[in-house]
Amino acid sequence: MDLLRHLRLFVTVADELHFSRAAERLGMAQPPLSQAIRRLETELGAELFDRSPRGVRLSAAGAALLEETRELLAREERLRALARRAGDGGLGTLRAGVPPDTTAAVLSALLTACAEHAPGLSVDLQEVTTEEQVRLLSSGGLDVGLVHHPVDATELRLGPEVPRDLGVVLPRTSPLARLPEVALGELSGHDLVLFPRAQAPGWYDRILDVCRTEGFVPGRVRHAANPEFLLALVTAGRGVAFDQGPVARKEPRVAWRPLAARPLTLRISGAWPVGRGAHPAARRFAELAADVLARDHAATSGRAGVPHRPDDSPRPWSVVYGA
Repeated sequence: MDLLRHLRLFVTVADELHFSRAAERLGMAQPPLSQAIRRLETELGAELFDRSPRGVRLSAAGAALLEETRELLAREERLRALARRAGDGGLGTLRAGVPPDTTAAVLSALLTACAEHAPGLSVDLQEVTTEEQVRLLSSGGLDVGLVHHPVDATELRLGPEVPRDLGVVLPRTSPLARLPEVALGELSGHDLVLFPRAQAPGWYDRILDVCRTEGFVPGRVRHAANPEFLLALVTAGRGVAFDQGPVARKEPRVAWRPLAARPLTLRISGAWPVGRGAHPAARRFAELAADVLARDHAATSGRAGVPHRPDDSPRPWSVVYGA
């Protein structure tokens, strides 16, 4: 027998102390209700109600079991709610990769947004390059990541993209630093400081392709995985670099200038594995990250930064996203 269902019927009859009213409240006929209570009494080995021409009242056994039954049913509901939260991605741990150049402001805002939307979810942030994120997402080492485009998304779902225009980082003493904006072709003759290609091959190649198309062929490409090292090379006159702005603006010995016509636009989005085994919180994390990145871009650039949403607006965290 369905014990929990029969216990719910028992509680309703105990509340009403009248089988007809209890049946009406339950939306069922009285005979099936009476039969269900009899089956429950047989199962438990005790009569739960004293029935007489004068009415129905709880027996000693029924009175003893009533509060315990209420607590059992309440615990069942809490269990179901807990299961729903876990299934919706509101509990447990979400392993999330973020690019090494992610600023402290973005990380702090992202963790705050996650805590507000899913207080029971622990977000394990890991600093991982785009190329390594793709590998870990495919092998199960990460649940979700923030990747730089273009990226091989054959086995991935992608969230909303956020565009971030890059400017050029120059030595403060460079004549180009006097200009309000710099065209890529005006950088001809300079070396270029870039992140190592292994971090994000697609984006690395895209940068060099655009530079060549716009008339800037670097004399030499130097590599800097760390933003501080990148700024040090630019300060020492070893080349120019491309940056979103916030990091470069903290170094007084360099100048950041927008690129004319905005030819280099970095696009970032959340990514998570295809398939039924994807973490239920992955897509919501990607949407939250897009909102955080867009607000940060608007704040640091003075221009609106609205992410492109390919399908619709953000959904509540409690919705389960299918793969």
